[in-house]
Amino acid sequence: MSDRKYWVGFNMVRGIGPARVRALIDYFGSLEDAWRAPAAELREAGLDKRSLENLLAARGRLDLDREMARLEKWGVRVMTWEDHDYPRRLRQIYNAPPVLYVRGSLLPQDEWAVAVVGTRRPTDYGREAARVLAADLARQGITVVSGLALGIDGIAHQAALDAGGRTIAVLGSGFRYLYPARHRNLAKRIVENGALISEYALDVRPEASNFPPRNRIISGLSMGVVVVEAGERSGALITAHFAAEQGREVFAVPGPIFNRPSVGTNRLIQEGAKAVTSVRDILEELDITMAAEQQEARLNIPKSDLEERIWTYLLETPHHVDEIVRELGLETSEVMSTLTLMELKGLVRQVGPMEFRAVQ
Repeated sequence: MSDRKYWVGFNMVRGIGPARVRALIDYFGSLEDAWRAPAAELREAGLDKRSLENLLAARGRLDLDREMARLEKWGVRVMTWEDHDYPRRLRQIYNAPPVLYVRGSLLPQDEWAVAVVGTRRPTDYGREAARVLAADLARQGITVVSGLALGIDGIAHQAALDAGGRTIAVLGSGFRYLYPARHRNLAKRIVENGALISEYALDVRPEASNFPPRNRIISGLSMGVVVVEAGERSGALITAHFAAEQGREVFAVPGPIFNRPSVGTNRLIQEGAKAVTSVRDILEELDITMAAEQQEARLNIPKSDLEERIWTYLLETPHHVDEIVRELGLETSEVMSTLTLMELKGLVRQVGPMEFRAVQ
């Protein structure tokens, strides 16, 4: 994509987030044209005074070719909304990051992903629960997503790797300032068997304000989020909140009522999160007990335009086969055969007699 450097440029301008990037593309047709546009046109496109001032300053300060060369030197791949391999689940969320910086590899099988998150100060019980759940998920072919933080996050990444699986870590900083520093060796292992991801440019430091927004990416990449231990104000609860908003399943490991790290998880269960006592609770709730078979089917049988139409129609709410036939103007036989194939691929789930919904 020839204008990739302009995506990087806009991503480095304070005050221009996903909504403004979308508005600029709609107005100018490309971010290259937006980057080169005069101030008057940028105002007409909807930029407020502060964002416009930040953009004009950035255009005078940034050498985009040099920035792209730096990213290449660091082994960082830039991925944008326009890339076909931008993670499908993440693309669907509100406020999806326009730019992802990636070290390592994102593979098609990473669509089968579950986040495992929790406190930075786990108990022995929490450590063991995170280790067992992450390892068991990895053995089932599920990619484990977390935030590389100390405590539960790091344990989950490590357990997935030790089990021979894949894991994705979402950072709250740029790659120059990997945080926490003591997880540098773990990060190297993740690059070899998964990916490090950030929405932040190379030189962004790990400021406290970066971490809550990055949690929406952790949940956005995942089919569901498992909270192992979390205090009353744990960042893991923010991830669970994002998951619920995004229509993802929320799971929590129950804990002793007198333990502070169990306050958050027990409350999540009271509010409707699924209590987890083994990996089977997660697999059955997400209907991915056949994850390996679904992966093989989806990788080996190309997705058709008809599947895309039906999946999109079922995305917001479940529908009966008769409704699909009527609303999409299709034959019953072709809808039934397509739904059977989509079920095999894990793209839809039957939620009632002849009633299906899309799996996000």
